[in-house]
Amino acid sequence: MPVVQPPSFEALGLVPFQISPHYLDPDPSSTHMEETQEERLMQFLEENEETVVGLREGSILRVRDGAVVLKGPNTARIFRRGENAVEAPSGSNLCPVLEKAAGPVGMVA
Repeated sequence: MPVVQPPSFEALGLVPFQISPHYLDPDPSSTHMEETQEERLMQFLEENEETVVGLREGSILRVRDGAVVLKGPNTARIFRRGENAVEAPSGSNLCPVLEKAAGPVGMVA
């Protein structure tokens, strides 16, 4: 299937970062030789400044009262251009990590 460039990554503008849903960690025992989701996100960040939250299966982000709280059974992986990815535990408020790059969270522009 070809990769298609959407006209914009704006979406609904509810949060000032990108969400990569259904994030899968690389499987070191896999013989599948195509790019991993992490590699694709790193390529995205070579051309874009937006922070990306890799949201693993079964997890959600609750945005309320100036907080972005990770809910569900899994951690999330936060990617920023020029930095190592950071793991965020379930139940944590992601604002301190996200605001470092994006400014106030939960504000619609």
